[in-house]
Amino acid sequence: MNENFHPVSTYKVSSEYEGVRLDNCLISKLKGLPRAKIYSIIRKGEVRVNKSRCKPSYRLKVEDIIRIPPYTSTQKVNKKSSELNKDKVVRSILRKEKDFLIVNKPIGLACHGGSGISLGLIEIIRQIDKKYVDAQLVHRIDKDTSGCLVVALKKSILREFHKEIRNKNVDKIYAAVVKGKWPESLRKISLSIKKETLKSGKRIVQANKKGKFSETEFKLLSSGTSHSLIRAKIITGRTHQIRVHSSHEGYPILGDIKYGDAVYNKKLQSKGLKRMLLHAESINFKNLDIKQSAPIPEVFSKYV
Repeated sequence: MNENFHPVSTYKVSSEYEGVRLDNCLISKLKGLPRAKIYSIIRKGEVRVNKSRCKPSYRLKVEDIIRIPPYTSTQKVNKKSSELNKDKVVRSILRKEKDFLIVNKPIGLACHGGSGISLGLIEIIRQIDKKYVDAQLVHRIDKDTSGCLVVALKKSILREFHKEIRNKNVDKIYAAVVKGKWPESLRKISLSIKKETLKSGKRIVQANKKGKFSETEFKLLSSGTSHSLIRAKIITGRTHQIRVHSSHEGYPILGDIKYGDAVYNKKLQSKGLKRMLLHAESINFKNLDIKQSAPIPEVFSKYV
């Protein structure tokens, strides 16, 4: 494992980072520092923008001065595993343009290398081609979710994508297999949800009247004796929204370790289920006329 010490430094925001979130800027700049650590130093106020504390969601302005505290970056990469993941990511590219990529993200691969021990999808993409060295995630999907993920190769298109997301001009459609017979009449779930930390230290999202409003539209595609294939359209983009909504209504997603039926999942795993059956089926940036879909994995049909 290589360790590198970085002293206190400052960064003057240039036009290429205008409108970019503070957390995304630091993730780009502080390579080798775990994402969790980046959020920690922001929350503790160790990162300052114009001498003031800021939230991770703060949108940077040209000539903002970011104070970055001293930190030690570490990275240990299994070369064989890294090459396998690299090949997997290359094969999963659905669309390749001069200023962006759309990838069918494989399951089990995090968007970011979270612990400094392994590479995430964005770090792998930066290694694929010299032209991709400044690649940035436009949005994220969970490690155990497959499907459409957009990667910006230029700061200009990143700003365009983020503008569309802020203005709610993006349609994100997911497919999932859930336990039980999903009623055709259940077409929308609206729920206030909040991030919680349990006594065990485990972080989850739960229904909470003091939480943030979240809404998902659902459509039943097909159902069998025990499971249903559904399509979900995100109206608000909250953490684990679809997983929490379906579980709250009594229809947990198969293979969902965090919000699913633990006993039932073990039964399915003993019979060969190796993933959570949630897939980002399509994404549509309506004003940019950029739309892409990723076919629903064949394994989904096995359970419906």
